[in-house]
Amino acid sequence: MRSVGFIVHPGYSPMTLAISTVFEIANIQVGEPVYDVRMLSEAGGPVRTSIGFEVMTQPLSGETLDLLVVGGSMEDATPEVVSFVRRAPKFARRIAAPCIGALVLAEAGLLDGRRATTHWLYARDMAARYPRIRVEEDRIFIADGPIWTSAGMSAGIDLALALIEEDLGIEAARSAARKMVVYHRRSGGQSQFSTLLELEPKSDRMQAVLTYARRNLTNRLSVEELAEVAHLSPRQFSRAFQSETGQSPAKAIEHLRLEAARALMEDTHHPIDVVAQQTGFADRSRMRRAFVRAYGQPPQVLRRAAQSATAELIDT
Repeated sequence: MRSVGFIVHPGYSPMTLAISTVFEIANIQVGEPVYDVRMLSEAGGPVRTSIGFEVMTQPLSGETLDLLVVGGSMEDATPEVVSFVRRAPKFARRIAAPCIGALVLAEAGLLDGRRATTHWLYARDMAARYPRIRVEEDRIFIADGPIWTSAGMSAGIDLALALIEEDLGIEAARSAARKMVVYHRRSGGQSQFSTLLELEPKSDRMQAVLTYARRNLTNRLSVEELAEVAHLSPRQFSRAFQSETGQSPAKAIEHLRLEAARALMEDTHHPIDVVAQQTGFADRSRMRRAFVRAYGQPPQVLRRAAQSATAELIDT
């Protein structure tokens, strides 16, 4: 049986508790208790979550664990908890931190010299405070050796499914995902961001324009074409679009193209010329310039990084 310990401290986000359900479902699927899951805290006893209800916990101890999960809290972890996490590699085979739990690992020094991610709202702060960490702020989750980190909220479920896949195989992870009615699973290299969510158009009219654009990236997608979809004159459309999204139509379309191109670069083996054509960049040089502007790196580098991350996950 694999022992899994969840460190819970005051202000702990209940969303992180959803990760434990993945291990519960895995036990049900296998038909026996493969995972022994327990909640831990500094002193044991009831711990109040960020929403107000309490979780019963056992006190921290140095017992052997297959996995230690350090969840996120809006309150700073105590020095005692940080010290415990710092010692964790001596008794825990793997250590995982969804969301801002990564900040506890960072404070404990466990992420020094490693790749890591966290909720995008806190990623740049983590990079500034802990310069020895290679923070990748737009990743869903990252496995660097025995240390696993994920983005915020539901990304912890992706991380847990990846751990299930490592332990029990891909079919067990797929089965758990189906039971939970979630994807199996977003790849760790997938971006935290969505251009459509980031733009947040205020009207159904502009939402329809963006949906049309994303489905027709091989088109030129001129202002005239988009204005026709919105049933507005080009001048009216440009003003309305800028007002609702905070971006010009041209900039928004480039972001949609970049999002689609990056997904193809990281998740397929399509030649760069093909990716450029399929996403409306027309040629590889134009796509390269857009990637460098947006990501600071050409598409080939991002593809290699994604392939390397996948290889590390398989070899872990």
